[in-house]
Amino acid sequence: MTVAATVLSLTATAPAAQAAPPGTRDVTAVLFNWNFDSIARECTQRLGPAGYGYVQVSPPQEQIQGGQWWTNYQPVSYRIDSRLGNRAQFQTMVTTCRNAGVGVVVDAVINHMTAGSGTGTGGSAYTKYNYPDAPYSDGDFNTCRREIGNNYGDRYNVQNCELVGLADLNTGKDYVRQRIADYMNDLLSMGVAGFRIDAVKHIPAADLANIKSRLTNPNVYWKQEAIFGAGEAVLPDEYRGTGDVQEFRYGRDLKRVFENESLAYLENFGEGWGHMPSGGTAVFVDNHDTERNGSTLNYNSGANYTLANVFMLAWPYGSPDVHSGYEFSHHDAGPPNNGQVNACWQDGWKCQHAWPEIESMVAFRNATRGQPVTNWWDNGNDAIAFGRGSQGYVAINHESGALTQTFQTSLAAGTYCDVQSGQSVTVNGSGQFTATLGSNTALALHTGARDCDGGGEPTPDPATGASFNVNAQTQWGENIYVVGNLTQLGGWNPSQAIRLDAADYPVWRAELTLPAGTTFECKYIRRVDGQSGVTWESGGNRTATVPTSGRIVLNDTWRV
Repeated sequence: MTVAATVLSLTATAPAAQAAPPGTRDVTAVLFNWNFDSIARECTQRLGPAGYGYVQVSPPQEQIQGGQWWTNYQPVSYRIDSRLGNRAQFQTMVTTCRNAGVGVVVDAVINHMTAGSGTGTGGSAYTKYNYPDAPYSDGDFNTCRREIGNNYGDRYNVQNCELVGLADLNTGKDYVRQRIADYMNDLLSMGVAGFRIDAVKHIPAADLANIKSRLTNPNVYWKQEAIFGAGEAVLPDEYRGTGDVQEFRYGRDLKRVFENESLAYLENFGEGWGHMPSGGTAVFVDNHDTERNGSTLNYNSGANYTLANVFMLAWPYGSPDVHSGYEFSHHDAGPPNNGQVNACWQDGWKCQHAWPEIESMVAFRNATRGQPVTNWWDNGNDAIAFGRGSQGYVAINHESGALTQTFQTSLAAGTYCDVQSGQSVTVNGSGQFTATLGSNTALALHTGARDCDGGGEPTPDPATGASFNVNAQTQWGENIYVVGNLTQLGGWNPSQAIRLDAADYPVWRAELTLPAGTTFECKYIRRVDGQSGVTWESGGNRTATVPTSGRIVLNDTWRV
């Protein structure tokens, strides 16, 4: 939930819980307001292959009806029955994602219920303070029935009164604690990997610890929303004994640096800036609240946003969340198609987790896990570079012009693939390489990407394959690409799509060598080079089969 306020200077802190995401892949894709079927597909097609360890899903419980995004945060009951899907769809999603190597983290709303009365998304009737299908009645709520307002300097007010008029559960009551634990245990029984706990500053830390102790797996991953700011009585550090805590200053500070200051200042970013200790801290460039209230960068911030995400994934502080939402023209705007995502970059879905510059850095983070920052370099202003031990190296040019520089790394000599550009880079025996970076671009090398061509693929007969010819009108700066289900067609990854030649404009052409008998699916996309996001043609996937000899010729027209 959005909470208008944030806290005073740090005082004594609780001991940190051992609650960081388990395993070697600590990046979470936050697919905000995606429905369960769409998430299941994305886990298989992109998140797992890209190296994401987790996907965070929006609150799945029955909630109030309405098209606004925040209806998810007003529970009516603990049944899995919302606009995002039902219990069977949720279970299928969890199983599918687990099979793809991606754990599901549920955004759990346990501080409150609704602000009004009505019928929930699953058909449950309710009135404020009376939720028969939860079940809760008047005595299960705190007796302070006034709004918190802007008085965050009073602990009692923050933790016992009502956040924006929402019925505040008495989490000090044994029955309420058990009902919340029952809900979370139900989710655990379906295989979820953890929880993001909403609005924890409104719940005493002792109450949260008691609820967590009742879980079938009390050591489950547990990430808590606690906003830091001046003048508040409740400190985020109070919750470090329960699990991870989200560091809201991280995203705010990145916004300030990328918009108004020098990237050179980031040399000691994190704890050196007064942020919480790296272990047990969750970080993000933006989330669903901050992208709307302007406190952080968001998808409209251009290169600032993209490069801030590149930096977050390269920098060894905290466990990163990559927010992935949709276009909005006003604060309350709900998800397109009630959460159904037919394809990335269509219908307003921004799919930041799939932007090539961001997605490619997930594997970089996995490859460099546990490695220290080495070989820091900056130009005193907006160009920086640093290594991650002997496993990786990244450079970011946020200057207004191109940068040519010889960089010193700790990488072994050899050829590496720059995962940002797809170009090969040669590191010499002294660990050095020279590169030119365009304005507002990055370069990233790591030991998991040595060959830009992927390697290991059989060499097909050059006489067989496919000829692509598509009639497509374009705007200045746009290019047409083809992408499909084969590795040679980019594996549905737009950043790996094949660019078509415009020499015969408006017909765009390309030749692709493929083995005889290969059946493939594909679609055409358009993109402005140097910018994130693509436009897909409409309609279903095109299909074709390479003949036993010669080429299949596709004469197509762009589908509007």
